[in-house]
Amino acid sequence: MHIFRSIEEITGKLPNVVATIGNFDGVHLGHREIFRRVRQEAADLGGVSLVITFVPHPLKTLGLKKEFRLINTYAEKELLIGASGVDYLLTIPFTAEFATVGAERFVREILVERIGVRKLIIGYDYAFGRNREGDVGMLRRLGGELGFEVDVLEPIAGGGIVYSSTAVRRMITEGDVRGVVSLIGRHFSIGGTVVHGRQRGKGLGFPTANLRTDKELIPKNGVYAVKVKVDDVIYDGACNVGDNPTFDNGSLSIEVFIFDFDGDIYGREVRLYFVDRIRDEVTFPSPEALREAIARDVARCRELLRDVSIVEYREYLAGERR
Repeated sequence: MHIFRSIEEITGKLPNVVATIGNFDGVHLGHREIFRRVRQEAADLGGVSLVITFVPHPLKTLGLKKEFRLINTYAEKELLIGASGVDYLLTIPFTAEFATVGAERFVREILVERIGVRKLIIGYDYAFGRNREGDVGMLRRLGGELGFEVDVLEPIAGGGIVYSSTAVRRMITEGDVRGVVSLIGRHFSIGGTVVHGRQRGKGLGFPTANLRTDKELIPKNGVYAVKVKVDDVIYDGACNVGDNPTFDNGSLSIEVFIFDFDGDIYGREVRLYFVDRIRDEVTFPSPEALREAIARDVARCRELLRDVSIVEYREYLAGERR
């Protein structure tokens, strides 16, 4: 997948472009179906597939939701879109100035005159441009005038739940990391750098790696069974997300005890894949009570993880490319 990081990088019309536009936060199964359709329609036209998105997310620039947290980092989103097999990704810098551009101008000057879009495929609820004026009706009117088709995908659901970034965000916030797999088609993960902590885990007999991450959306405080990737090797682990109330830390930390690992991990990049939630974070009456609870957590995590294989971005579309 080739990435254009600004509109200006596209210096000539692309051949028979089939495109989609969206924020695609979470890159869930609904988004994946849109990408599949874009690829299929591009192949039918003998053209190329294009995904158009915005960086940063418009809500970050406009400040409409103060507590809005992205499901993926921008780097993760690019990897996940790339795994979908599209030809091109255009990430448009979303500035305060760009936010004033009207939808009709965007369609005429960018989609048609610069890119050369032949077909546009969008989700049922998508709108764009100043005051979200670029709705389905406007797009179809302009398509008839300017010579491009518009396809609108109806809500895509599984298990009675419509795939949406809002639903994904809610489930992760509630700690339902097992259930969210059915919406995103992969295990929710957090990547980051291992940093020095307070060494309390080592003193309890369970040395933990403390993760510093750029991820905005973190699962609900508690203990989780996780898979841990270190240098492309996968280990089982138990992860605590929270503020360690037994020791009254007062700040959020992500700590993971990696089973059967005895290497120097400080300063290294690791990724945690959340498989299941074990329990809430609890205040224990003593360090000894905490140590006993951790021992039970580790035994439970070993049991849960024994036959689990993670699904990550490289293979999450296996079998869908056609």
